[in-house]
Amino acid sequence: MSASDAIAEGRHGDPFAVLGVHDGRLRTFQPGARAVEACGQALELVHPAGLWEGPAPAGRATLRITWDGGVQETEDPYSFGLLLGELDIHLLSEGRHHEMGRVLGAQVMTVEGVPGVRFAVWAPNARRVSVVGDFNAWDGRRHPMRLRREAGVWELFVPRLRPGTRYKFELLDPNGSPLPQKADPVALQAELAPGTASIVADPAPHAWRDEAWMARRAAAQAPDSPIAIYEVHPGSWWRAEDGHAPDWDGLAGRLIPYAKGMGFSHIELLPIMEHPFGGSWGYQPLGQFAPTARFGDPAGFSRFVDTCHRAEIGVILDWVPAHFPTDPHGLGRFDGTALYEHADPREGFHRDWNTLIYNFGRNEVRGFLIASAVHWLEHFHVDGLRVDAVASMLYRDYSRNHGEWVPNRYGGRENLEAVDFIRELNGVVRHRVPGAIMVAEESTAWPGVSSPVEEGGLGFHYKWNMGWMHDTLHTMQEDPINRRWHYSGLTFGMVYAYTERFVLPLSHDEVVHGKGSLLRKMPGDDWQKRANLRTYLAFQWTHPGKKLLFMGTEIAQPTEWNHDSQLPWHLLDDPGHRGVQSLLRDLNRLYRDLPALHACDTAPEGFAWVVADDTVNTVLAFTRHAPGAPPVLVVLNLTPVPREEYRLGVPVAGAWTEALNSDAAGYGGSNLGNDGVVFAEDVPAHGRSHSVSLTLPPLAALILVAAQP
Repeated sequence: MSASDAIAEGRHGDPFAVLGVHDGRLRTFQPGARAVEACGQALELVHPAGLWEGPAPAGRATLRITWDGGVQETEDPYSFGLLLGELDIHLLSEGRHHEMGRVLGAQVMTVEGVPGVRFAVWAPNARRVSVVGDFNAWDGRRHPMRLRREAGVWELFVPRLRPGTRYKFELLDPNGSPLPQKADPVALQAELAPGTASIVADPAPHAWRDEAWMARRAAAQAPDSPIAIYEVHPGSWWRAEDGHAPDWDGLAGRLIPYAKGMGFSHIELLPIMEHPFGGSWGYQPLGQFAPTARFGDPAGFSRFVDTCHRAEIGVILDWVPAHFPTDPHGLGRFDGTALYEHADPREGFHRDWNTLIYNFGRNEVRGFLIASAVHWLEHFHVDGLRVDAVASMLYRDYSRNHGEWVPNRYGGRENLEAVDFIRELNGVVRHRVPGAIMVAEESTAWPGVSSPVEEGGLGFHYKWNMGWMHDTLHTMQEDPINRRWHYSGLTFGMVYAYTERFVLPLSHDEVVHGKGSLLRKMPGDDWQKRANLRTYLAFQWTHPGKKLLFMGTEIAQPTEWNHDSQLPWHLLDDPGHRGVQSLLRDLNRLYRDLPALHACDTAPEGFAWVVADDTVNTVLAFTRHAPGAPPVLVVLNLTPVPREEYRLGVPVAGAWTEALNSDAAGYGGSNLGNDGVVFAEDVPAHGRSHSVSLTLPPLAALILVAAQP
C-alpha cells in the first residue's frame, strides 16, 4: 500500500512523514473538500480520497478549505514540531508525572503563536491514533496523531479549536483493526450521559477565595480535631420541583447552609468523577479527572468547593482506583491490548462488580491514578479522598475461590503491587498536598493502614472502622430483651480502638440493597425505633473515632435510600423525626465544643470504662478525657426499662451537668432525666472515690460534663 493510500484509508502510523511540508511540497488531507488553498496558492487534488498537494509557501501554511457548507481557515496541524517536552515524556514513561491533567488529554494553549488545542493520549500498542470530533465530522482520517515512542504517547496540535469542543480518540489495534471510539482517559470535562464524548475544558483558573480555610485545614483535619462527616449523594439529597437534580450552584445554596447548621465539619460526596451508569452512584468511574456533567461544568464544582470552604466546611470525595467498568468507550483494552487492566481475568476482572481491575504493577497505570488523586486535591482544593474498596486491592484472592487467583511472587495472597501503589500514592499526597487527608475504606485486619509508610504502614491518615459498624449495628438490631447476650458488640471496639486512626461510619452501604434504613433496623414500635436510633447516634458521637453519617439518617428516614429521588424532607413536619434531627445537631455541637469528646481519639488515656459488664440491666457507661478539659460521662440504657438510683463512679467531685439526654421531650422522648444536674458524692464505686446516682431514661443516652475545676 502506498503512503498516499495509507493516509487516505486512515492506516498510516506516522502521518507527519507524509503530511505537512516535504521536499518543498505541502500535502494536506481534506476528504470532501471542494478546493484547498495554502497562503493564496491553490493546491491540486492528487488522490481522489482527498489528498491535496502544492508548492510549500514560505513560513507556516494557512489553509483555506472550501466545503459544501462554507469556507474554513486554519493553520496546518502538521506544520508544528514536537509538542511534549522531554521531561514530560520521561516522567510519563516512569509513571511519575503527577500533573498529568495538564499534559495529556486536551489542553487549550498557544503553540508558536497559534491558538488551539494540544491533544495527547497514552496508547503504546495502537497502530494508529486520531483525534475526532465535531470539528472534523468524527472522521479518523482527518487528524491522525504522532507517536512519541519513548512513552507510547500520541500527540497532535489542532489550531483554532476552542473550549467546549467535543472529541474522542479513534484507534486501530496492533493488527490494524478499528476499535470503538474512546473517550479521553484524562479528559477534564465530559459530555452529559448518556453521551460519551469528552469536552475541551475551559482553562481559565478559578479565583479562589478560601485562603482562611486552607491556612487552617491541616489543624481542622488532625487526629485531635472534631471531624463529623455528612456523606451525600448529590443527585438525591434534594431535587427541584421538576424532579431534576440541581447543579453545583443550586446544591451549594441548600446543602452547605444545611450541613453548616447541623454542625458537620465536612461533606463527603459519593464519587463525582464522570461515570456512564448513574445507578452505580459513581463507583464505576471512567473519567478520573472530570467532574460528572450531571451537576454542571468543572467551574461549577470549583465554586461549590470554594463556597464550602468559606463556610468552614471541608470537602472529601469518594475516589475509586480499584476497578473500572467495561463500557466500550472506556479504558478496557484501550489500544487493543490489556493496557490499564491485567490480561489474565484471574487478576484483571472483578466478578462481584463485572468490572476490570487496574494493573498496579504498570508504571503508567500507577502514574495515571496518582495524578488523578493529585488533580482533585490540587486543582479543585478538595480536602481529602476516601479511597474505595481498599480490601479488594490488597488481596489477590479477594472474593475468589481456590484456584481462581494468581499468587504473588512469594506464593502469597497479598497484592504486592497494590501495596506499593498505595504507599506511593499516600507518600505523594503527603508531600504535594500537606493538610489533605487520605481515608481508607478497608474492612480487614491488614496491619498499619493508617500508620506511616516509613514505619511499614500503608500511609493513610484514617481508616473506616467497619468492624465497629458491624458489631454495634448487630447489637442495636436485637430486641432489647436479647441485647444482654450481644452486649460485647458495643464494647469490643475498644479492644482495638487505638490500632488505627478510625472513622466510625454509618454509610450509604448500610441503607441499600434490601438492608432497609437505619431506623427500620431498630426494634420496637415507632417510638422505640426512634429512641433506639437516638441512643445509637449518641453512642457513635461519644465513642472514640471520627464520625460519618449518610444523609437521611439524621431525619430518621424510614425507607431505604433511593438514588432516583430526593430525601423525604416532608418527614420534618413530624415532631418525632424533627427530634432526631435536633439530637444530631446537638451532638455535633457537644462533639465540637467538648475537647474530651475528640481531642484524644487516638490516645488510650482519652477513654475509660465505668461499666462494661452490666449485662443484666444492659447498661453501658464510660468517661472521655482530654488534658485541661472537664471529663465527660456517657451512660447508655439499652432497654425500655427506666433505672432509678443507678450509681456510677466518676473521676472528679462536684457538679455534673446533664449536657444531653436523648430522652428529652424536644427529641421526641419521654422526658425522664435528672433535672439538669447531679452532684458527685463521697461514695466509692467502680474503682473511683466519688460517684453519682442517676435516673436512666428508657432506651436513652445521657452525656454529663463535670464542672470546670
